[in-house]
Amino acid sequence: MHKNFKNIDKVVFGRGSFSEMEGILAEKRNDNDKFFLFVVDKYFEGKELAKRIPAATNDVVRFIDVDPHEPTTDQIDSLRDEILAGHGLPAGVIGIGGGSIMDIAKAVSLMFTNEGSSTLYQGLNLIKKPGIYHLGVPTISGTGAEVSMTAVLTGPVKKLGLKCDWTVFNQVILDPELIASVPVDKWLYTGMDTYIHCIESENGIKNNAYSHAYAEQALKLCREIYLGDNAGQTAENDDKLMVASMMGGLSLTYSEVGVCHAMSYGLSKIFGEKHCYANCLVFQHLDEFYGEGVTELKQMLVKHNITLPQGLSKNWSDAEITAMAEVAYNLPFMWHHAIGDDWKEKVNIDFIKDLYKRL
Repeated sequence: MHKNFKNIDKVVFGRGSFSEMEGILAEKRNDNDKFFLFVVDKYFEGKELAKRIPAATNDVVRFIDVDPHEPTTDQIDSLRDEILAGHGLPAGVIGIGGGSIMDIAKAVSLMFTNEGSSTLYQGLNLIKKPGIYHLGVPTISGTGAEVSMTAVLTGPVKKLGLKCDWTVFNQVILDPELIASVPVDKWLYTGMDTYIHCIESENGIKNNAYSHAYAEQALKLCREIYLGDNAGQTAENDDKLMVASMMGGLSLTYSEVGVCHAMSYGLSKIFGEKHCYANCLVFQHLDEFYGEGVTELKQMLVKHNITLPQGLSKNWSDAEITAMAEVAYNLPFMWHHAIGDDWKEKVNIDFIKDLYKRL
C-alpha cells in the first residue's frame, strides 16, 4: 500500500524567524481556554531565548529537563493531567528544544483530546481524535522530530511512538540562529541521526524515488557540513543542517529506518541512552549492512576529534542483552525494510544479541 502521509501545514525558515512566533500564534489565541502551553528545554531557563518567548500573562511555560532520559508515557500523562486540572484546555502547545521536546509537544497535544494513558496509543494509527494545535521550534537539528509523524515515548513495556497523521506539527519555525550554542559532540550526534536516517532509508526494500530524492540531498548536505572543506559549526552549516534534518525526516517517512534504529531503541529502553548518541554507538558496528556509511561516520568522528566508547557489552549481563534484543526484535517494520520479506528467517533474538555484543 502506498503511503498517504500528512506533511507540516506551515513552515517558516530563516535567521531571526523565531520573532515571527507571536504573530503566528495570534490567530489561535481565542481557541479552547485561551492560553498556550510552552514546553521548553530546561537548558534555556534563565537564558536569553527564554526571555524572547512571547508568553502572555495567562500562558503556561514549563521548562523540562530532558537529560539524561528521553520522554516517557508517565511524563506525558502527568503533564496533561496537571494542565487540564489547573488551567483547562490550551489553545495550543509550543515545543522549543531538541528532539525530545518536539516529541513531548506532539504527544501531549494528542493526549489533551484522547482519554486514558498514552501507553494505549503507542503504535500506528491508534490515536482516536485529532490533538490540539501544536507548533515546533527545534533548537538542535538532526532528529527530524520537527517533521515526523511520530512522537517517540518510552513506556513501562516498550519504547514506541504515537504515530499518526495528527502527530505532525501544524507549524514549524526553523531558525538556524537557535542551534549555534550546541556543543560539538551533541552537534555531531544529532546530525548523525539525520545521516543515519538517510543511509537506512536508502538501504532497504522500501526505498523509492520519492524517499531517495530527500535522502540524496540530505546526505549531500551532511557530507558538506561534517567532511567538506568548510566543515564545522559555521552559520552556513547551521542553515544546511536545519534543512538536512527536515529532509532526512521526510525521507524516512516515505521509506523506513533499519537495523541501527531498531537496536538503538533497545539501548535507549534498557539503559536510557539518548537516541542520537545510541544511534552512533550502534551504527559504527554495522559494516555488513551499511559499509560505506559506517566508513564515513568514522571519518566524521576523526575530523571533529570525537571518540565513541568501545567494549560496552563487556559490562552487560546476558539478561540485559536479551532484554535489548527483545525490544529491537519487536520492531518488525524496521527489520522488514532492512533485511527483506524473509527477515524472520534470518533474524532472531540470538542474531540480535550477537550484534549487541559488538558494542
